[in-house]
Amino acid sequence: MRTLKTLDFKNIESIPQLIKDFVGNKIEGFEEYTFSKNNFQKQIQNKKASFSDEQRQILFDELNAQLSDLKLSDLQKRNLDFIKNSETFTITTGHQLNLFTGPAFFIYKILQTVKTCIYLKEQFPEQNFVPVYWMASEDHDFAEINHFKTKNGFYEVNEKSGGTVGKIKLTDTHFISEFESEFKDHIFGTELILMLKEAYQSGKTLTQSIKILVNRLFSEHGLLIIGGDSKALKAQMTGVFKDEILNSSLNKKSKEKVDFLTEKYGKVQVNPRDINLFYLSETRNRIDPFQDKFLVNDTEISLSGDEIVAELNSFPEKFSPNALMRPVYQEKILPNLAYIGGNAEIMYWLELKDYFDSLQIPFPVLIPRNSMVFVDGKVLGKIDQLDLNIEDFFGNFTKVTNRKILDDNEILKTLEEKEKLLKSHFENLKLLAEKTEKSFGNMVKGEEVRQMKSFDRLRKRLLKAEKIKQGELLDRLETLFMEINPAKIWQERVLNFSVFFADHGTQWIETCYREMDVTESKLIIVAI
Repeated sequence: MRTLKTLDFKNIESIPQLIKDFVGNKIEGFEEYTFSKNNFQKQIQNKKASFSDEQRQILFDELNAQLSDLKLSDLQKRNLDFIKNSETFTITTGHQLNLFTGPAFFIYKILQTVKTCIYLKEQFPEQNFVPVYWMASEDHDFAEINHFKTKNGFYEVNEKSGGTVGKIKLTDTHFISEFESEFKDHIFGTELILMLKEAYQSGKTLTQSIKILVNRLFSEHGLLIIGGDSKALKAQMTGVFKDEILNSSLNKKSKEKVDFLTEKYGKVQVNPRDINLFYLSETRNRIDPFQDKFLVNDTEISLSGDEIVAELNSFPEKFSPNALMRPVYQEKILPNLAYIGGNAEIMYWLELKDYFDSLQIPFPVLIPRNSMVFVDGKVLGKIDQLDLNIEDFFGNFTKVTNRKILDDNEILKTLEEKEKLLKSHFENLKLLAEKTEKSFGNMVKGEEVRQMKSFDRLRKRLLKAEKIKQGELLDRLETLFMEINPAKIWQERVLNFSVFFADHGTQWIETCYREMDVTESKLIIVAI
């Protein structure tokens, strides 16, 4: 396995402009929160000054409790002990509890988190850096996470949902036998099947399952795993949650940034609500203000201001942050320097900078995670046969297809020659027309526009005709595009890691780790 090509995010058409501007230090006020040694130096000092020994002890105790049912590697044990040391800092990524990790980018973002810690230790040998995976155990959209896809199969579980997904217990394990049928004859198929069976046993919660799986994959990398569904951790947020409930502070404090990002980039990733918290009972429901009360959406629960504050003080574990409040919670309870996430995640983190400042919580360095795509030899051979480049498949492929269909087309060449000649004639005519009265000059310009549009129509009709004539070539191009971009989106967002692990085992994970560049946000294209 070897890297064929790396494409910088700034040069990929489909990457959001906001992300391109952020990594290019083109957004005023965010220059200190992009990847650089100097920015990490500042983060170390800021976090050290704001994160207390008491917070470290609470975090250590909570990690100990949450990891107590796992067999930890020596490196995990060392990293856990480091948490109590004031010179220890975390690098964090987070993700939902997708069945068997869901799409492959789950693996990439954790490996980048691990490798970033190694990089920082080389830069700052006096400090310790611990990789953390934050489980989104309090999400409630089960339909988003109850499945995964391989090249030949779609696997899902059906369980009663409505509350937090982390507490859902598995009863439906039929997908395991289906998975076994697909992968039993692969080189590392047995290892995959045992991994799946170990993690997804009937009666285990989804939180337990993903912990077992992630620990199996990353324990030797020293990764620590934590979920936010904890009374001890949420007790540190009671002041923030109370302020949010009574004063809608996140919405108010982030308004300027939201307005700025909306004006410049069209919209924001997530719009703040009046109250960015859920209430946990048997279900997870929004808290909405109504007159002088606070209503728990879709329930009969109605609380006065005093009652909801009393409930928060007594039972902080019943209050759950939404997508925008979760970053604040995370940065409050972790000695964190940087968050590694997908483009959509980074985009909503950017909305929160002023709110972080108002809470005096250091805003972290934000790192758009690397993307990876693996292309096998047969596909590469087809690309060569069609005289294409691998990067052609990650831009505007319609333009690539049109260019290929019309390649060396004699009619197109003639059209372009005649069009060029006509433009030259009109240039001469316009020079003469300028010497006459204005209305005649305008008439000449109008006629030029009309005739040039005729050439555009001819090109479009020619392309349509050639696509019919060269239907076989068009089918080959479209099939090849789908082999590289299943479902017409990047491979990493569709296929599960098992597709690659089945034939290459841990060597595939080692390749991902080795080929990844933590200092820049890139698409890394690897021959497999």
